[in-house]
Amino acid sequence: MSMSRARAARRIAAAAAYGGGGIGLLGGAALGLLLTEVALARRVVGGNHDTPPQADGRYGSAFVHRAGNEPLVLGMLGDSTAAGKGVHRPRQTPGALLATGLAAVAERPVELRNVALSGAQSYDLERQVTLLLSGHDRAPDVCVIMIGANDVTHRVPAARSVRLLSEAVRRLREAGCEVVVGTCPDLGTIEPVYQPLRWLARRLSRQLAAAQTIGVLEAGGRSVSLGDLLGPEFESNPRELFGPDNYHPSAEGYATAAMAVLPTLCAALGLWPEDEERPDAARREGILPVARAAAQAAAEGGTEVTAARGRWALLKHRRRRQLPPPEGPEGPGDGPERHHVWHRVGR
Repeated sequence: MSMSRARAARRIAAAAAYGGGGIGLLGGAALGLLLTEVALARRVVGGNHDTPPQADGRYGSAFVHRAGNEPLVLGMLGDSTAAGKGVHRPRQTPGALLATGLAAVAERPVELRNVALSGAQSYDLERQVTLLLSGHDRAPDVCVIMIGANDVTHRVPAARSVRLLSEAVRRLREAGCEVVVGTCPDLGTIEPVYQPLRWLARRLSRQLAAAQTIGVLEAGGRSVSLGDLLGPEFESNPRELFGPDNYHPSAEGYATAAMAVLPTLCAALGLWPEDEERPDAARREGILPVARAAAQAAAEGGTEVTAARGRWALLKHRRRRQLPPPEGPEGPGDGPERHHVWHRVGR
């Protein structure tokens, strides 16, 4: 973890807080070349027009008939990753995986409301938050936001991206929702993007992810880094963890991401064991300055950052737990993919 990344993240977050347009992360020529190659990769891999499966509905059918078990409401916001693009069954989407896991931990049914949109950039979060909070008798108990990749590929200034995300988190918190943000994934893992542009993509992604974490914490949310978690696993197992288009995750990839987010999701609702809320030095957890914690998390996937006090933050590497097979909105899932989706959740 470099101090330069922490300083860059702090500058971007400061610019976002004061309404700045953005800070250049790369020279214009290099950035233009990178984005051209990413855009070409998206066309080459194909499958970009598939609609993500609709997974809204109630999960945790085993707990529906317990007395007084009002469903928890889980909201999903963000881009194609939050929507579940790249898989074909509702139960394979991250929303369904998280709803199933949350129901098992809480022993309560969970109602999933997914307003994520494929191709969305951070400016779309205002519309998504409004959609999620209107037309229902109650706001979600907890929301998960996954956003950032399209901001990078569409040259959205980082400070503007962070400001829009922070405003969304703040609105949800004011409505009484807990908020967990899966920060910008590592674009350096896209197979058709080659070196040296892969290195540049990774640098852009991590700088935005670190700045997002600072903004999210200041707005009252928690963050979980997805980039490096998916990076090494996607690079070493691209055929298994990427979907058919080599751009979006497969069912295995989404399960990997969901298992990183689920413990933080549960902790936000007070459902994780209290003894795991204290930092464990053996797991390289501890209290760090916010910018340093954000930069370190961006470089190591599955890392949670939560506000502590003042300019300090708690950095945690939560244990991922074995969970039941994914469930669909109409009932328990079945099919050949069940036998291995949940096997690699240990850490």
